[in-house]
Amino acid sequence: MLFRVCLVVSVFFLFVSHFANGYDRITGKPFASRSEVIAQNGMVATSQPLATQVALDILKQGGNAIDAAIAANAMLGLVEPTGSGVGGDLFAMVWYAEENKLYGLNASGRSPRQLTADVFTEKGLTQIPKFGPLPVSVPGAVDGWFELHNKFGTLPMSTLLTPAIRYARNGFPVSELIAYYWQVNAERIGHYEGFAETFLINGKLPQKGDIFKNPGLAVTYEKIATGGRDAFYKGDIARIIDAYMKSQGGYLSYQDLSSHTSEWVEPVSANYRGYDVWELPPNGQGIAALQILNILERYDIEGMGFDSADYIHTFVEAKKLAFEDRAKFYADPEFNAIPVDWLISKDYARERQALIDNEKAATRVDAGRYEGDTVYLTVADKEGNMVSLIQSNYRGMGSGMTPPGLGFVLQNRGELFTLEKGHFNEFRPGKRPFHTIIPAFVTRNGEPILSFGVMGGGTQPQMHAQIIVNLLDFGMNLQEAGDAPRILHSGSSSPTGALMRDGGYVSLESGFSEEVQRELMKRGHTLQREVGVFGGYQAIAWDKQKKVYIGASESRKDGQAAGY
Repeated sequence: MLFRVCLVVSVFFLFVSHFANGYDRITGKPFASRSEVIAQNGMVATSQPLATQVALDILKQGGNAIDAAIAANAMLGLVEPTGSGVGGDLFAMVWYAEENKLYGLNASGRSPRQLTADVFTEKGLTQIPKFGPLPVSVPGAVDGWFELHNKFGTLPMSTLLTPAIRYARNGFPVSELIAYYWQVNAERIGHYEGFAETFLINGKLPQKGDIFKNPGLAVTYEKIATGGRDAFYKGDIARIIDAYMKSQGGYLSYQDLSSHTSEWVEPVSANYRGYDVWELPPNGQGIAALQILNILERYDIEGMGFDSADYIHTFVEAKKLAFEDRAKFYADPEFNAIPVDWLISKDYARERQALIDNEKAATRVDAGRYEGDTVYLTVADKEGNMVSLIQSNYRGMGSGMTPPGLGFVLQNRGELFTLEKGHFNEFRPGKRPFHTIIPAFVTRNGEPILSFGVMGGGTQPQMHAQIIVNLLDFGMNLQEAGDAPRILHSGSSSPTGALMRDGGYVSLESGFSEEVQRELMKRGHTLQREVGVFGGYQAIAWDKQKKVYIGASESRKDGQAAGY
């Protein structure tokens, strides 16, 4: 009995000691919600456990990381329709171990060719609507799957889609968080024709634990599995989309779908403290993360400390500068020459850093002068292949346009064009809109180190930069780096034409001290509380010395990392 009492007292004082030093876990890691996942043969990290398990099964069947990523994405389109689906676009980076090379894929779709700017003018619109038929662009995800599969895949596409087909027919239990977002989306787009028939259960929204079936999506996946990408872009699916969009007053046509192509692109990088951080070039926003990191590298971030006004102020001011360039330059490179090399150069970062006042928040900044809701997943296999993949409908479940019997909603990515004449991102027929979804990758000395991403609109480049800073400057482990409280600046100028004139506002997750928040306000920052806007993180790291994968997943969502 005395021994038990002494043991309890000892454990109590151990916990008191940790709490006194600011720690809330016995490991001494103050921010990690759980341990990293470590495995030798393969690793998967997605935002939904059923999708993680499907991908892991594919790896165990002999599939590679690319096969597993496709299977996971198909599964997410079923179990997490609030952020993904074949009605949306896809971007990916693949580390192909056999060639020791990083590949980039832009599988984003273009605007309808029959939709012109005059249509918006005739309707009295000064900006593109958020929902309905007008913001719909060609969905690129399915073509992205086949581009990835044709180049790297090993198992048949029918094998990869079978798990999602079975779950779509037999049903799956809806998780609490996804049920919440389902309701939020239904309030916005539930009135559009086809939505209720596809996404309600006996006329009611799915609740936590309800078994949801999507037979229409099962049929769509079966057609894709047997008929290939043409079944989607040139077969019955394309014809149903064409007829439905015409009935809704939309412009996306069979011709738009049948002529769609993806593009293999060269990833671009910036070196941050000895590590090469890779992003895809525009029409996405990935290089904003590189611009932020280039500016931050010029400061002693580690010396500032994580919970410091100096660090948060410096980060926010660097973000403002990067996003001003984002608003001006990021667009479809087929329509404008985007000065990517200049934007991510160290010399340009030096010029931009000079504009930061260390004691005062900027209310407005100018772009440089140049002369001349989403899912993220990552998979790694025993051969050393790694996939960083992100896919989205844009605003949660997309436009609301739900073609009958197909089981998915079409995206509203076209909302991210501007109608401003002469702007790089001005709406044009057959043009890819500015894109928010971005995968990321890190190498060192030409070898893979980390595959990661953080879903969530304009949050993404900010969180990409913060993950890198957390790892390299603040010494956090992979799970800690994602769990640590996040900084989000909102209100910057935008590629859609919005301008920052008041400095925007800063939102801090709980975990930053009141003293630091008061100091930020003294420097002129407006602080505003936000909930649920800080993104969703997944990551896989490779430890070359120990020959193991390390996985981490988002504690703010239903994320799961698992390996074998």
